[in-house]
Amino acid sequence: MEINENAALVVVDVQKGFELDYWGRRNNPEAEGNIAALIDVWQETGRPVVFVRHDSVQEGSPLESGTEGNGFKDFVEERRGKGSGPELLVAKSVNSAFYGEPDLDAWLKGAGIEQIVIVGIQTNMCNETTARMGGNLGYEVLFPLDAMHTFDLEGPFGWTQTAEELTRATAVSLHGGRFARVVATEDVVKGAVSAG
Repeated sequence: MEINENAALVVVDVQKGFELDYWGRRNNPEAEGNIAALIDVWQETGRPVVFVRHDSVQEGSPLESGTEGNGFKDFVEERRGKGSGPELLVAKSVNSAFYGEPDLDAWLKGAGIEQIVIVGIQTNMCNETTARMGGNLGYEVLFPLDAMHTFDLEGPFGWTQTAEELTRATAVSLHGGRFARVVATEDVVKGAVSAG
């Protein structure tokens, strides 16, 4: 797999608030380890890393600004500022990292970045929304499905889907719809190391 020398790793909403029972059952216990491995490779090879934080404006949200849950999980926080490449912090209050401050699209385009790798929380929410927008904006989007997780969810008409079902639906929609290429962390790491 070809990983551009300036490909940006976009780490979405890996925040302490997602550790609470509030969200229910999650999938993919390997997500954090894979996210950490990708951050490490990106930082070691001098590639740009974007850390995205969801600043919820909803009162009582586990991700509400100013609360402990709003902070990054420790394994992410301890890696911030450690890379030799560019780093950006984007704060948002909606699903897409492209609707945050500062403007992610402007930053990426200003740096001549054409390829982005999206990881984080939640697979079918902010990750998928960011991937769809990235594809629409003309980026080559890579979506390592094992470097993210989501939660079981209840929808309309009494319908429910497990985290695994939602993950599969996201993967099929993004990959089949050509918004992004759904890949594995191991392949992204190999591509980044061989190119870097």
